[in-house]
Amino acid sequence: MDFSARFCFSDFGVACLRRICPVTWLLGVLLGGAVLSPVTAQSTLPSVIRESQQRVVKVYGAGGVATLEGYQSGFLVSPEGHIATAWSTVLDVEPVVVLDDGRRFDAEIVGFEPTLELAVLKIDADDLPFFKMQSDVPVRPAMTVLAVSNLFGIAAGNEPASVMRGRVATIASLAARRGTFETAYTGDVLLLDLIANNPGAAGGALVDTQGRLIGMLGKELRDAATGVWVNYAVPASSLRPAVGDIIAGRQSTPVADQQPMLPRDEAHSLQTLGLVMVPDVLEKTPAFIDAVPAGTPAANAGLRPDDLILLIGEDRIDSQRTLKETLRRLDRRDAVEVTVQRGSQIVPVTLTPAP
Repeated sequence: MDFSARFCFSDFGVACLRRICPVTWLLGVLLGGAVLSPVTAQSTLPSVIRESQQRVVKVYGAGGVATLEGYQSGFLVSPEGHIATAWSTVLDVEPVVVLDDGRRFDAEIVGFEPTLELAVLKIDADDLPFFKMQSDVPVRPAMTVLAVSNLFGIAAGNEPASVMRGRVATIASLAARRGTFETAYTGDVLLLDLIANNPGAAGGALVDTQGRLIGMLGKELRDAATGVWVNYAVPASSLRPAVGDIIAGRQSTPVADQQPMLPRDEAHSLQTLGLVMVPDVLEKTPAFIDAVPAGTPAANAGLRPDDLILLIGEDRIDSQRTLKETLRRLDRRDAVEVTVQRGSQIVPVTLTPAP
């Protein structure tokens, strides 16, 4: 279906949103974040909208059960196909990316920063439109913004991403807000007066009326104490250093490129560290800890059952197989730096081997 660039969210998309979630659509209208119809207020806005849509991609991966959607959004940050998106369960497998023009690519995960809930993907393409990660774009409360994403998975193939208009309500720290929010990120966020954090919207782009990137839409976020939903974006200024480091290779270098496999009696293993993992029954079984025997390095460091191992040193652990291979390259006499996810917290620990 060919959508005119004069519409930042098509009549078809409006109808779908009203049918799928009429309450969300109505609240969006009442809060000033209404799904946009043909633009007439500013002569330059249609081109800004269309250019922003061309820089936003659709990401498909793991999910599709219970409340875990198997799709989300992302946006291009380089002409060589680097994509910034939200780090989530969708990326538990190597994702598929669909561009605005309908082209489909298998993507690889280049790196991620758990504390920012940021991941960077790479597709085999070049000469692509992209958002510049500028550090000097002014952001202030009450400024008009556009949230560009594939909310509810409405867009497919070459259908453009959906766009909502609203304002920045305020800039605040999630950690300083009342209640407990289920997120690992605790820095400053842009709180929005539009209902932008819908299923599939995570990883979408928040831009100003000139089309400049000012933030990445966060995941659906709810205060565990009060049940209040929060609509927010992580500022681009917070993402810029991490995105640059990941693309440049400074964030993480695979151990395999640095050190060879060691003999088993010289290398670390699950047994030497005291890690009992959940049954490894899948091609990429996540590295969840099942038990931690007392008196082991893992127990002494405070690791717990249900912790998910994310990093060994600076190396991403995407499965139990990767975990075992990474440990085989570490001398068992050396301490091991481990980063785990515990609920919504990111916890770094050091495992010191027994004498």
